[in-house]
Amino acid sequence: MKFVDEARVKIVAGHGGRGAVSFRREKFVPHGGPDGGDGGLGGSVYLRAQLGINTLADYRIARIFRAQNGQPGSGADCTGRGGEDLYIPVPVGTVVLEEETGETLGDLTADGQVLLVAHGGKGGWGNARFKSSVNRTPRKSTPGLPGEARTLQLELKLLADVGLLGLPNAGKSTLIRAVSAARPKVADYPFTTLHPQLGVVSVGPAQSFVMADIPGLIEGAAEGSGLGLRFLKHLQRTRLLLHLVDIAPPDPDEDPVEGARAIAKELKKFSVELAGRERWLVLNKIDLLPADELESRCKDIVRRLRFKGPVFRISGATGQGTRELCQAVMNRLDAVRAEAAAVAET
Repeated sequence: MKFVDEARVKIVAGHGGRGAVSFRREKFVPHGGPDGGDGGLGGSVYLRAQLGINTLADYRIARIFRAQNGQPGSGADCTGRGGEDLYIPVPVGTVVLEEETGETLGDLTADGQVLLVAHGGKGGWGNARFKSSVNRTPRKSTPGLPGEARTLQLELKLLADVGLLGLPNAGKSTLIRAVSAARPKVADYPFTTLHPQLGVVSVGPAQSFVMADIPGLIEGAAEGSGLGLRFLKHLQRTRLLLHLVDIAPPDPDEDPVEGARAIAKELKKFSVELAGRERWLVLNKIDLLPADELESRCKDIVRRLRFKGPVFRISGATGQGTRELCQAVMNRLDAVRAEAAAVAET
């Protein structure tokens, strides 16, 4: 199925049923009085996060969802049957926004999490409600209230521990293929990755993390250039960013340092919070340079970038250095989770 991470849907809750006008007709009861029942409640609409759904593609086809209307009331003070609530399954990680106001209604991050997005209408009153000492035979009832209707913008943000960042052809897809079972397209031209890919990286017994590969960024991505802007939001849930740099670009005039700086600049334009996320530098394609040149090239890149965080040298194609990288990532994620648990206890 084609990956879709944005969708626009219209939600309509059920209308309340109309109240009834009825009078009691019973043998030996000459003045039975009004007994019209109320209308039933309209069904409400909920979104429910569900594992196993990985895309919003279905909601590019089905765009309107309606809950069931309430039934009208009837005699003998019988209230109409309420309309059934409608539960719409969405992928875990879906953010729900009100299109008209831009308000965020909810963020579904756990399997089974439910969000009410439209209330059903209340049922109308039957004529029994209007009986009084001065009006013993009311012939008045009210219609049910309409259910809420709204247009929602659904945005899927992938749930991943680690996000891969870099220029097109930096080797992100090759790396995720080398360390997980994910099989994104790999080729010798830019933008082979057209949608995000997730891979589960297993480091040891009961030790694993999820890695996300997003389409490559280019300068101007924050303004809409290239493919990266649409998918930058997928990095917002990650705990750690791995910034891949191709130390042996095919074009001799291409400067890896300038490319790395451009990526950092685009991150900051998109989100200051994301730009401040912990980021490691991963120098990729070390298999393409001889040992003496490799050492000087790596040191020069780190020096010019003035990078203070962890630096790793790998080859996604041969697997060199990837095991050490993944183990270091796992150790860091375990430490972050332990810190978060300690804070939660205090």
